[in-house]
Amino acid sequence: MSAGGGTKAIVAALAANLGIAVTKFLAFVLTGSSSMLAEAIHSVADSGNQGLLLLGGRRSTRKATPQHPFGYGRERYIYAFIVSIILFSVGGLFALYEAWHKWQERHGIDEWQWVPVTVLVIAIVLESFSLRTAVRESNMVRGKASWVRFVRRAKAPELPVVLLEDTGALLGLVFALFGVSMTLATGEGRWDAVGTAMIGLLLVTIAVILAIETKSLLLGEGASPENVRTIEKSLVGDGIDRVIHMKTLRLGPEELLVAAKIAVTPNATAEEVARAIDGAEARVREAVPIARVIYLEPDIYSASAAATDTSATTETAEAPH
Repeated sequence: MSAGGGTKAIVAALAANLGIAVTKFLAFVLTGSSSMLAEAIHSVADSGNQGLLLLGGRRSTRKATPQHPFGYGRERYIYAFIVSIILFSVGGLFALYEAWHKWQERHGIDEWQWVPVTVLVIAIVLESFSLRTAVRESNMVRGKASWVRFVRRAKAPELPVVLLEDTGALLGLVFALFGVSMTLATGEGRWDAVGTAMIGLLLVTIAVILAIETKSLLLGEGASPENVRTIEKSLVGDGIDRVIHMKTLRLGPEELLVAAKIAVTPNATAEEVARAIDGAEARVREAVPIARVIYLEPDIYSASAAATDTSATTETAEAPH
């Protein structure tokens, strides 16, 4: 997934949310609507989140250092995880608290009654444009995958985060419009509280989804099954008989580490082994360009040794943490 596409979607969402936040706060000041306050805080949280995603993308491009020899690619995952926490606390929990507070007071909207509806309709239009940008950029990289699979399997966090945020923002605006409209129609302020609670539950749900998916990336995911098969196929040939065992690890959205024990031709000279390893690395990088860090250990294949290696790998994977 290109960083450029993600950056374009983030900037579009940031611009929309900053403008929307100002108008929502103005509408809250004029009307006292809790739905408008919850939506204003939601837009502020989203703006901060998009700023964090941009910061994470920039910091992840730093060069490797002796202290961090594999670079800073995972920093994008860290900032995406922080986004989920902010969305949960600042957005979701605040909206739920405001809904409870409004339910206790239950006052209606007595002044400037046209303001919240106007603001929400305008915000829906602006948010729709932001979501359209995110959808268009995502379509360029998701291929034939469903939207659920794209969000769950994407290794670059920016587009899935923006997609979920924009979708949540659009649904939140609809919930706010429902609460405000029912309050204006009935004069009952608790409808406003209902709309606010719906916004809070929506944001908490999205935040939990983001946290779960980003946590998996932070812990370290391997290559996709398709890439694993391609790498194994590319390693074999020109002096390499088979792959005894292999492990992969995502160092970042566009960087993959490959570590494998390979069976070289018996009685091969050191020069021939070195030439075979160089050729295998070149084939892997050509087939899977994100495989940038490759470590290959040459060995002579034997069924008993391969079984021992496989058993050790399995025990390590199944050991409790």
